Amino acid sequence: MARTQVKIGVVDTTFSRIDMGAMAVDELKKNHPSVTIVRHTVPGIKDLPVECQRLLTIDGCDIAMALGMVGNAPIDTQCAHEASLGLQWAKLNTNKHIVEVFVHMNEAKRVDGTLDEAAFFSLTEDRTRKHAHHAVWLVADPQKLVERAGTGRRQGREDTGQIKKK
Repeated sequence: MARTQVKIGVVDTTFSRIDMGAMAVDELKKNHPSVTIVRHTVPGIKDLPVECQRLLTIDGCDIAMALGMVGNAPIDTQCAHEASLGLQWAKLNTNKHIVEVFVHMNEAKRVDGTLDEAAFFSLTEDRTRKHAHHAVWLVADPQKLVERAGTGRRQGREDTGQIKKK
């Protein structure tokens, strides 16, 4: 049975070059108008875990979205990994989901190593908006995800499709 009241925490960073929080909030308001949204912004990706945990415990959110952009440098990848581990701990500490929505600048690199800003924006928007729906469904209507199991869905890229036995 689907839940009608859902409170979602949306946490983004000032480090990101794209306002991922605004994208998530827009998608939620357009498609899930009954959802209550609490948006917070932190400086960087490693600040996401504690802010998500605070939203889940102190502010009473049912679920959180952790929105972060990962730079090109090896240290950025390491920081994203550390942030991801922190998010796992926050999930276990609260027994609630946190949908990790990270975009890596190297996902939209040109052959010459420069960032294709248009491709990066598109990837970021697609991933953020799709995961906004996932956050709602995880809490309010998990059957929607069951219906999509094994179908090759992607966030940020085109879906790859299901592989069936021949």
